Amino acid sequence: MNHKGRKFLSVFLVLSLITLPVNLHAKEKRGAKLIITKLEGQQVEGELITVNTNSLLLLDIEGKDVSIDVADVEIIRIGKKSKILLGFGIGALTGFIVGAAASPRGLNKIGQAYLTLAFVTFAGAFVGVALGVKLGKGEIIQIEGMTDSEIQETLDYLSKKARIRDYK
Repeated sequence: MNHKGRKFLSVFLVLSLITLPVNLHAKEKRGAKLIITKLEGQQVEGELITVNTNSLLLLDIEGKDVSIDVADVEIIRIGKKSKILLGFGIGALTGFIVGAAASPRGLNKIGQAYLTLAFVTFAGAFVGVALGVKLGKGEIIQIEGMTDSEIQETLDYLSKKARIRDYK
């Protein structure tokens, strides 16, 4: 291995040793972000802490614990993080690579090559944003009108998304 290769490897190892312990810290499990619409129209938003027999315990955006009786719930929306930027980045990068491969070669076609590259990159970014929007949409659960067994199945499903799963 030449001198530059050893130097690069040494710098890489030092940076890895510095940044690796930061990534190894155990992250606290977070509950799903819920937006609950009550029967009277009031909305409550927060992190799902636990699911009890007939209620949901949330940590609202102000940092207060809020207990919501399932009988008072009309709709539960399970929020997801936006994937728009991720979709844009992946789409633009894919479009750039495809555009670079598809661009015509030669000095007299340089303007056409840039135009092709720009168009395909833009199209890839557009498709990526559309997919990011689709992947970032949350799930909607209509509680009102469910039978007791369906509500229990929903509560079991939600308990898997809670910060504390088996709190009784």
